[in-house]
Amino acid sequence: MAIVWTPALSVGVDNIDSQHKIWFEKADQLFEAGKTGKSKEVIAQMFDFLDDYTKQHFKDEEAYMAKINYPEIEEQKKLHKAFIEELAKLKKDYQESGGNITLIINANQMIVNWLTKHISNVDKKIGTYAKTL
Repeated sequence: MAIVWTPALSVGVDNIDSQHKIWFEKADQLFEAGKTGKSKEVIAQMFDFLDDYTKQHFKDEEAYMAKINYPEIEEQKKLHKAFIEELAKLKKDYQESGGNITLIINANQMIVNWLTKHISNVDKKIGTYAKTL
């Protein structure tokens, strides 16, 4: 299952959309690495990148929301925090499992579900709000 960003997921804020595209590319690379049996080290590096990139993206997104006085910023921060915790748990589970491929597939599913649902149902509201300014 390829993880692909589509124009339907556009928030309408260039910086957020470009970061979402990179996020999708890296999540897809993690899935492909697991599927094709890449080394545990490669997969661990991809988890590290996703972890770091996610934190930076959320920081940037929250800064943008603060700048435009987005009314639902606190809810977004809670959702972001919960996702970071879930990603950390997946990374830890992967390390403790010794590189279980099933875990990579489950991680992929969780990441895809979260990305598509969060962007479609929550992040798009940021773009809608920004257009009213």
